[in-house]
Amino acid sequence: MAGSGGAWKVAFADFMTAMMALFLVLWISAQDKKILIATAQYFKNPFNSPLDKSAGVMPFNNRTTSSTSTNEGTKANDNKRIETVFLNTVAADFFKLLHLDESAVNKPVDIQVTSDGLRITLFDRSKKPLFEKNTANFTEWGTYAMQGLAWTIDRHHFRVTIDGHTVQPAEEQTGNYTDWELSADRANAARRSLVHYAVEPQYIERVTGYAGTKPLDGEKPDAESNDRITLSLTLTSRTRKDLPSSKSGDVHSKPGGGVAGAAGQLTLSANKNQP
Repeated sequence: MAGSGGAWKVAFADFMTAMMALFLVLWISAQDKKILIATAQYFKNPFNSPLDKSAGVMPFNNRTTSSTSTNEGTKANDNKRIETVFLNTVAADFFKLLHLDESAVNKPVDIQVTSDGLRITLFDRSKKPLFEKNTANFTEWGTYAMQGLAWTIDRHHFRVTIDGHTVQPAEEQTGNYTDWELSADRANAARRSLVHYAVEPQYIERVTGYAGTKPLDGEKPDAESNDRITLSLTLTSRTRKDLPSSKSGDVHSKPGGGVAGAAGQLTLSANKNQP
């Protein structure tokens, strides 16, 4: 025994290992069929777990995808919130620029925030006409309003479509110049005015005259409010680039940009000649 050295220790270790393996085999053999099948699958491919995804072990990739989707959704909501705050601020500042009460009834300007920009309606009301009667020539007030609008569009790089509308005439018009021509001419006069004062021509996408075919919802076809031009201002990539990030949490906080205090930074000249 003394002359055999440590060889007996190695033999004894091998014996104990064999006994443990035998014990494991006997124990596994005593389990139900589901565990036997799962164990067999594991030994066939030990790097691909046979466990079902619903067994309580969440795959790493699924968790990453879920987290990424949540982050993207949060970022999109933050961006939408910033855009909405920005658009509401631009609308409020435009009213201030024209010295108008946005809560007044029958105001000459109406602004709605849309999903991708602003819809600005300028009314041709008898008490505050936008155009000289039955023409496409702006009044002094109309010129003043177009100057302010041009500055707002240029400052924030909006893309623009312009629609001209009139009241629906009591009887069918005849002759070479009807409300179709008048509404189109007024829309074109608005385009020329915007370009003349500030707006780059490539930012104007479409100019259309609708005559009296599209009265306002809830208004009679011959109601005075239907005499109007409507400008749809759409956010562009350049507009969004200038918006503050969601980290700032406040659209007013961007120095030298944004829209805080926009009203009052431009002196409009209502006497400038209309092109």
